[in-house]
Amino acid sequence: MGKRRKKWIQKAIKRPGALSRQLGIPVEENIPVTLLRRIARTPIGETVRNPTKKGKRRIKVTRLLKKRAVLALTLKELRRR
Repeated sequence: MGKRRKKWIQKAIKRPGALSRQLGIPVEENIPVTLLRRIARTPIGETVRNPTKKGKRRIKVTRLLKKRAVLALTLKELRRR
């Protein structure tokens, strides 16, 4: 595997830390998987209550937020393999 293919995802992510800022969680801290799953399951336009102590308590699910949460879940899953 060449150097070009090894770090392809860094170039695919346009705004690093955007999901953390949107959720009100510091970039240095990990976003709880339970929160990401809840956002991914909730329909667009609805409000989610944060089940964890980190970040905002109530979050309105937008299309962009949902996309970012699904991407974060996918990347966390890839990282475990």
